[in-house]
Amino acid sequence: MKKRIVTISREFGSGGRTIGKLVADKLGYKFYDTEIIERVIEETGLAREIVEKYDEYATHKNSFLYSIAVNAGGDNYSGLSFANRVQVAQVNLIKKLAQEGNCVIMGRGADYILREREDCLNVFIRADMGFRARHVLENYGETDVKIEDRLRDKDVRRKVFYRSFAMREWGACENYNLMLDSGAIGIEKCADIICSIVKE
Repeated sequence: MKKRIVTISREFGSGGRTIGKLVADKLGYKFYDTEIIERVIEETGLAREIVEKYDEYATHKNSFLYSIAVNAGGDNYSGLSFANRVQVAQVNLIKKLAQEGNCVIMGRGADYILREREDCLNVFIRADMGFRARHVLENYGETDVKIEDRLRDKDVRRKVFYRSFAMREWGACENYNLMLDSGAIGIEKCADIICSIVKE
């Protein structure tokens, strides 16, 4: 079956977003990353600061309420914490985007949310610490925080977010159809590999 949806999870600094954008451009697919934040702000009426705070991040204390909310479905956010409102809105939106088809969706547990779809290719992008550090410094610059600590912090937060509702491990090979090392293969080549699979 043709893959109409590509989800890309990635280690921070691995170039995953760049790869996702390249894939979308090469295939003529829609690309969703920060666009999801804008749509969630519209959907929930929450302030940008709140949506950005909880986008792709969660804590274990949120997971039980989140599970109840997602299983209940619908767009009723009353009684939910800000974190859960953002997460439920993201789930609903990702399902809607997938239904529209032909798109690349970055992170946000989309591989898990869309796990029952056969037209979905789930990809994980990784790279070694040296490559990631260079990539982040070149694209985002330095901060007061050591680069290694920035990388670890982002990855840990993504792991917790993913585990909070998927109840499985972020980055574990069994959760994805394809895992690529962008440091070893190169960003452009990673995009080409993904496109070649989608086109088969």
